[in-house]
Amino acid sequence: MSQVVGLFPTPIMRIERLLGEELIGRLLKEIAPAGNIANAKSDQLSHSEIMSLEAKQSFVEASRLVQPKLVEFGALIFGENLDWSIKEIWVNHLQTGGHQSMHNHANSFISGVLYLTASHKSANLVFHKGLGGTDFVFNNQNKNARYGQFNGSKWAMPAIDAGDLVLFPSYLLHEVPTNRGAQRISVAFNAIPTRLDSFGYAIKFS
Repeated sequence: MSQVVGLFPTPIMRIERLLGEELIGRLLKEIAPAGNIANAKSDQLSHSEIMSLEAKQSFVEASRLVQPKLVEFGALIFGENLDWSIKEIWVNHLQTGGHQSMHNHANSFISGVLYLTASHKSANLVFHKGLGGTDFVFNNQNKNARYGQFNGSKWAMPAIDAGDLVLFPSYLLHEVPTNRGAQRISVAFNAIPTRLDSFGYAIKFS
């Protein structure tokens, strides 16, 4: 009898409809006047400046809903219910034809995206395996290959709706393919724990 163990999987959490319509409406109203910064690689993608959580009242209210999910997701990564804080937050406006290049987020542990509008399936988040180092890479990718969690090199979120929250480890490479649908507005953030403790050798973050 054969047994397969999924060893060291990477968690990604989707919380459906975390935000209600009333809060989404206030978020959209509050972020509308914010100046946008053009994305360096896509003319149809723009971002707000990097803000603190206290920059807008609606951010503070949304964070109260996000906080317990950060604790829950953080326990999957570190095995303990830690105190988490959102250290930076920004708004993304993705127009039709826009995209976000592959990247990850430095100096944080959990990254998240709150969707204020629905996302066309073409522009759902896509996560990638690490690209490797200086070793040679061998693949078997052809029309006869069957891709799954053990040999696939990327994975796309199957569905995204307004009010959804997606959490993932900040080191994980991700991108947004070309948007074939309507404008998509989202709020992204990075979060850190107050400390990590490895058998008494503790590191604190601020």
